[in-house]
Parts: sequence; C-alpha cells; structure tokens
Amino acid sequence: MIAAAAGVTAAGVARLAYSALNQHPPGGPKAWSRTNHRGEPVTLLEGPAVAAGAIAGALAQAGLGSGTGSASWRPGVAMAVGGAGAAAFGAYDDLTGSGDRRGFRGHFGALRHGEVTTGAVKLGGIGVTGIVSAVLAGGSPVDIVINAGLVAGGANLLNLFDLRPGRAIKVAVASGVLAAPADAVGTAPPVGAALTLLPEDLGERAMLGDCGANALGAMLGAAAAGLPRPARIALLAGIAGLTAASEKVSFTQVIERTPALRWLDLLGRPTGVREDGSPPRGVREDGSPPKGVREDGSPPKGVREDGSPPKGVREDGSPPKGGSGGGAPPRPAPSLAQAGTTVRSVEETDVTPPGE
Repeated sequence: MIAAAAGVTAAGVARLAYSALNQHPPGGPKAWSRTNHRGEPVTLLEGPAVAAGAIAGALAQAGLGSGTGSASWRPGVAMAVGGAGAAAFGAYDDLTGSGDRRGFRGHFGALRHGEVTTGAVKLGGIGVTGIVSAVLAGGSPVDIVINAGLVAGGANLLNLFDLRPGRAIKVAVASGVLAAPADAVGTAPPVGAALTLLPEDLGERAMLGDCGANALGAMLGAAAAGLPRPARIALLAGIAGLTAASEKVSFTQVIERTPALRWLDLLGRPTGVREDGSPPRGVREDGSPPKGVREDGSPPKGVREDGSPPKGVREDGSPPKGGSGGGAPPRPAPSLAQAGTTVRSVEETDVTPPGE
C-alpha cells in the first residue's frame, strides 16, 4: 500500500511539474533547450520534473511509514535528500557547464591544471550529498560509507546512460526492480516518476539531463540501503567497475554490437530513424519527397487518384486497341500537310500516259 501510494504520488507530481515547467520555464526556454545525438531539439525540463516527482513520492513514503515505526521515516527522507542534492548539482552543471571536460579523467585533469570545472563541483557536491543521505539512513560507520558510495556512484553511473532516448530511464527501471528491497517500497518513487515521462524521452521531445539522471541514480542508490550488506558491497563494486570502464569503453558501441541490448535500447523509439541522424531510405537529405512524388502528396501526372491506369491503358497492361502485340504504339495517320505534299509529288511527276 505504501509503495503504491508513493509511486502514484511521484507520477502525479512529475506530470504536473513537467506541464508547469513547460509553460513557465525558469530562465526562458532557451536555457533548457539542447540538441540530441541526431541534431533534434529537446528540452531538459524533464529532469527537474522527474526529480520533483521522485522527491515528493519519497517524502510521501516517509510520511506514511512514520506511523508504522519509530525509524521507518529514515529511508524515505534519506532518499529525498539524496535526490534533491543530486538534482541541484546536476541542474547547475546543465545550465552553466560547457561540456568540454567529461568523465573523472577530464574533470580531475582540469583540477591538476588549476581549473575548477562545473563537473568537478557537481561531483564534489554529489559526494557530500551521498554522505548526508547515508547518515540519515542510519547504520554503522561501515554501512554509512557503503551507502554514501551507492548514492554518489549511482548518480554518476546513471548519467552515463543518458545518451540516447529512453536509455537512462530503462536502466533506472531495471535497476529499481533488481536492487529493490523485498517489499519494493524504496524504489517506487524514482521508478514511478521516471515511467511517467518515459514517452516524452522516447519521443525525443525531452531528456533527463544531469539534473534528472543524477537525481534518479542517487535515489536508487539510497533505496539500495535496504539490501543486506554483502549485496550492497557487490552492487558498489559493480558501479565502480562500470564507471571505470566508461573511461575506456563506449557504452553505446557495446550496446550497438550486442543484439539483445540493441533491441532493448531501440524499444519504443521512433521507427524509420537512423542512428546517425540520416533520413530513412527513400527520403532526401533536404526533406523533399523522392523523385516522382509531388510536394502535396498527389500522384504524379498520368496517374489517377484511385490508382487506376490512365485513359487508353488496359487494366492487365496490354496495349490499347489497334496497338501492336510487342507494345509498340500504332502508326499515326498522316497529317493534312503530309497528305498535300504527297499529292503535289504525284502531280509534278513526268509520267507519259500509255498510248501517247
């Protein structure tokens, strides 16, 4: 019951927030407008909307759980704090970052040269957020360290998947199912909020951005605090391994080379669109219709609207009456000018009548 209420609250608030943000985007629409991998314009407002919905669901979970036990509010509050901090630092990077430096190597490399990037600020801020969230969740010092790593690591890892429509949300949903505690209460808010706006993401109208992806990843990491310690250690090791691998390997290339992963990645995305952004076969680069098709969609000259053959052509494709079997048209009758020429030629010929 608590899980359902938290998920419904998250979904409803996410949808309302997305509608309100699109009507009155903070800083104007241009501040949130970006171009996706195919060069199509998308908005980053999905991110704050998903974060707001997930946080509201987590707080609802904490409120409903407070009546069942003295410490049952802790997981919901820890999740809400982790999501709020990750969303705030992610939005900061979305709106002010240049994107010139990417990954731990890029940001820490800039720090060695005295340059503090927005990405480095975000990484540090999410790290502190993870610690605060882990302290709120409670547990021994060892558990706090593990849980802080799950919050910060989850936030960073999910953001690495936000490179194609719907990919990060699909990973978040799968992670929520696999890493959820036995009662599945912890993951309902982030999963519910993400699924609500999945159609916007798949339709290439919006994307999570750092704000949304970091928030979802952090909240899923906080939800994993309900797992047994060995499972959390294994999960943290997996997050660290994938993050390290991302510095050397492209996740997109791996997905493209693996049929099952590629099928899942393309599931729900628009059909007839190539990965490199080129138009589908039969469509010109400038968007004009192919040869023989008019701009208004009407059939070319000589073709009727109902698809029947033009006048003088039989249904079975045989030549019209009077035509040759080989398909050659009948010989045309001579014109009047040609006939007059023939008559004059006969009259002017010197022919001596017989008997003269």
